[in-house]
Amino acid sequence: MDQRTVVTDPEDIVGERHVFVSGLARAGTTVLMRRFYATNLYCSLTYRDMPFVLAPNLWRKLACLSKRTVAATTERAHGDRIMVDVDSPEGLEEVFWRVFTGDTYIERKRLKPHLPDSETRWKYVCYINAILNAKDGRVSRYLSKNNNNILRLNTIRHVFPRALILIPFREPLSHAGSLLRQHRNFVKAQENDRFVRSYMTWLVHHEFGLDHRPFRFDEDCATQAYTYRTDMIDYWLELWCATYGWLEYAAPKDAIFVCYEDLCSCTDVWLHLAKISGISNECEEYDPFILSDAIAEEANEVKLVEQASCIYDRLTNKARAVLY
Repeated sequence: MDQRTVVTDPEDIVGERHVFVSGLARAGTTVLMRRFYATNLYCSLTYRDMPFVLAPNLWRKLACLSKRTVAATTERAHGDRIMVDVDSPEGLEEVFWRVFTGDTYIERKRLKPHLPDSETRWKYVCYINAILNAKDGRVSRYLSKNNNNILRLNTIRHVFPRALILIPFREPLSHAGSLLRQHRNFVKAQENDRFVRSYMTWLVHHEFGLDHRPFRFDEDCATQAYTYRTDMIDYWLELWCATYGWLEYAAPKDAIFVCYEDLCSCTDVWLHLAKISGISNECEEYDPFILSDAIAEEANEVKLVEQASCIYDRLTNKARAVLY
């Protein structure tokens, strides 16, 4: 029904320089996406599109919400000092993939890579076109921050051949520590409020909490589990190694890895990203790239730390070859 209200041709957006940001949660994906969004050159789903994210045009006409009638800016549930309101961009598009392909990649205890068929890929193009149309056609480039997209990056590349695919990553031990803290945070929140769990499951946000379902990439992942418990930092470090070790080889060859530490310490990294993406203007108000001062717990498994360090060094070199 929503597609009938769209007046623009999906074929017209296929060749645009869209931006897709995807990586393991807590890698800096949100703040990177928000920097792109602040340029006003991109369109994205926002909290205002909830709950009918699959019908952005019809919902916009029905809701007719005014910014003056909704809650003011608040800190998001992660407690990471990122402030949001109803017009903040957010990764809500995963609902599309859950509805049309959920049984091919969502399992009870894991999320796995999948390859949507040609019909579903075209539906996705039409969906992105509908989102752009719902924003009155002010911009023609779509901006996505969806960590689950790491499961289908080659599909993204297939349907949008000129899109910029960015894969942020962080120093492994600090990244694993951040994942562990958020897991504890959401476990507590979901124990106190069942809606939090159901809401995150509806959005396919299984990164943390009582309904945590990790990415699994190995052939025998249906029977083989990760080695450690989720309340141990070693578990999250092992997940880091599995995810970025797989992305290092499985991501599209032209995908750009972005080292978050470099993004924070060197302004040239963002300037190169802006140049590559064709950004010609900068907004004076944006979220800065800031390194966390939190102290991570020490991992117990030395070999795991060494494995993570090797992957991190290789990805950093790969990132710097493009962005320096």
